[in-house]
Amino acid sequence: MSKICQITGKKVITGNNVSHSNRKTRRTFEPNLQVKRFFVPEMDQWITLKVSAAGLRTINKVGIYNAIQKAADQGFLFKS
Repeated sequence: MSKICQITGKKVITGNNVSHSNRKTRRTFEPNLQVKRFFVPEMDQWITLKVSAAGLRTINKVGIYNAIQKAADQGFLFKS
């Protein structure tokens, strides 16, 4: 599975490692992803999501049901 948050859509980005001598080599910045299970009372079932730390904060703020609805509307939620 790819390294993409299913709530916020965060994914791997690329940049440079810059040494003390200012040499640049390519590197990747990966999102802080966790695999978590959530109980959705509105659907009366458990779902497993790969979410970033920012995605967990979003879920805590707006609720799991609203978060997955918004993610599905934006196309971030992938069926696995």
